[in-house]
Amino acid sequence: MNLNSKILGITQVVITSLMINAQTKESKLPGDPTLVSSKATIEKLISYDKGNFKYKVEDYFARPKASQFKISPDGLYLSYKEKDKDSKNHVYVKDLKSGKITKALVEKDDLIRSYGWLDKKRLFYTQDKGGNENIHLYAADIDGKNLKDLTPFEEITLNSVRLIKDTEFVIVSMNKNNKQIFEPYKINFNTGEITQLYENKDVKSPIDDYLFDRQGNLRGYTILENGLTTKLFYKDLQTGKFNLVKATDWKDTFSVISFNDNSKNKDEVYLVTNLGSDKSRIVLYDLKKNAIIKEVYSNPTFDVSSIAQAGKSRNYELDYISYNGIKNETIPVSKFYKEIHDKLTSEFGDKQFGIASSDDKNEKLLVVVDSDKLYGKYYEYDTKTKTTKLLFDLMPQLKEEDMAEMRPIQFKSRDGLTIHGYITLPKAALNGEKVPLIVNPHGGPQGIRDDWGFNPETQLFASRGYATLQVNFRISGGYGKEFQTSGYKQIGRKAMDDVEDGVKYAIEQGWIDKNKVAIYGGSHGGYATLMGLIKTPDLYSCGVDYVGVSNIFTFFDSFPEYWKPYKEMVKQIWYDLDNPEEAKIAKEVSPVFQIDKIKKPLFVVQGANDPRVNINESDQIVKALRSKGFEVPYMVKYDEGHGFGKEPNRIEFYKSMLGFFAENFNK
Repeated sequence: MNLNSKILGITQVVITSLMINAQTKESKLPGDPTLVSSKATIEKLISYDKGNFKYKVEDYFARPKASQFKISPDGLYLSYKEKDKDSKNHVYVKDLKSGKITKALVEKDDLIRSYGWLDKKRLFYTQDKGGNENIHLYAADIDGKNLKDLTPFEEITLNSVRLIKDTEFVIVSMNKNNKQIFEPYKINFNTGEITQLYENKDVKSPIDDYLFDRQGNLRGYTILENGLTTKLFYKDLQTGKFNLVKATDWKDTFSVISFNDNSKNKDEVYLVTNLGSDKSRIVLYDLKKNAIIKEVYSNPTFDVSSIAQAGKSRNYELDYISYNGIKNETIPVSKFYKEIHDKLTSEFGDKQFGIASSDDKNEKLLVVVDSDKLYGKYYEYDTKTKTTKLLFDLMPQLKEEDMAEMRPIQFKSRDGLTIHGYITLPKAALNGEKVPLIVNPHGGPQGIRDDWGFNPETQLFASRGYATLQVNFRISGGYGKEFQTSGYKQIGRKAMDDVEDGVKYAIEQGWIDKNKVAIYGGSHGGYATLMGLIKTPDLYSCGVDYVGVSNIFTFFDSFPEYWKPYKEMVKQIWYDLDNPEEAKIAKEVSPVFQIDKIKKPLFVVQGANDPRVNINESDQIVKALRSKGFEVPYMVKYDEGHGFGKEPNRIEFYKSMLGFFAENFNK
């Protein structure tokens, strides 16, 4: 579990009548439905996963009976999701004094992915249509009444949502007037009244971020000039004029986290930057003077970019700094949080913990505890009595003693880079047996990384006796600017070398049966699966491509409108298709043009409404391979987008994948 994830994430919603209509008329379905494998084909795949296994797929991928607990701002209510017999996750609110429980938000045809408290009497939640990522923001009272779509516009998406505490307003950034760019709006979450706060006029050099203070005043903005230069402008509080503070290359980091309202200096902010350093660090910065006040925290090995501040009751003091190192690390700062951190560390030992929710006075905290072997438990922590109480075990059926170890690893690439990663090892491997390996490249690829903690996928694979390798190859985030940029224009090439070097390392440790190595990943990981089968066809037994890119040219052409301002960046990360030499490389590393090199079995999986990796990417590779007589099982879900969110779909996918691995490892 990533305890530092943002409150607002991608959610999925679909109108039932439209969905039924779409699925009954083949002409309305995205992509080519004739390519999709039959139910019988998928069931046959599933049947290969045979054995006397202690745990089923459902044990890992059925959603918890209850989850996402949150305390109300006044501390009087507890909200949470609870799953019904149809696997719908509704939001409930419990009155902590009376014990009365009310169903507040009803999940119908699609998922409520994110929700939270707006004030002590009102909740928000977000949804889209069938995974298309056109996200809307909704609000409802804690009894479910007075439901409003706060962004009731067709084909829009939200870029950010900010609550203005102690008011009835939120500020959202959405692409209402132009699908390519985002503008800020102030919305009354009780009445739904909307006011546009600023115009974003220049499509070629748009504003791509807005800086608001806690009172909801626009204090600055960032312009992306010609797709490659970032310019931060800040408002002079005396003159009202927005002045240029810093112009940086897009590869550099110079980004405001928040204002330091603990200071009397109204121009003081916490800022993350890697200017003058390789690793991102946190500094206090005076925007008016355009100068660093002091460095707050840095790490010689890892990027640091996250802080937590107290609320109004403790004058917004800095509580702690956190970052992903080998494991998730927290650096306590305030006296208040140091006491909490010491208490929780003594109680939970080497497990990870994080504050999931708190009332405004920080009297009641909800703490989530996890590890590589523990999915997660919620605890209540009373800051007055300094006592903890177990609230809920998210996955009680998964016993820690049965789970596999996720071991941090480090090795040298063939050209001398230090590469970090993780390997999850089943008990058989620890006992000296050579086991099959699933290589799992992450998505992104830029700026993303795998981290330590409970991973249902790797634990599921371990339950079948398989190890899982996760390599943070060059271009991954968190290890500094130089490491990330060393992977630019190396997608499908040196980035794949790093993955292959990780496989070699794992085999050399004596853990792995070199004749039973599979590759599986989603998004860029799906692309890496295809490239792995092409680049090193003898290394892998089989591969699973999940919402992966197959053709860099069509991938670029299918970008959603709100990605287009970033196309120049993408050219520098992937390849510039307007440059003949780079276009040639792009063709060489586009799997659809290299299908003759694919010799090992492939399973392709796609969400039909995916706006990031269009269904055409999967259709292309399936059609091309089948035209050569190469049979490819192909799963498509027409109510999903970039990855499966619905429980039945996820369970069927993982059952099918386990069967696919079992079939090919046992040949």
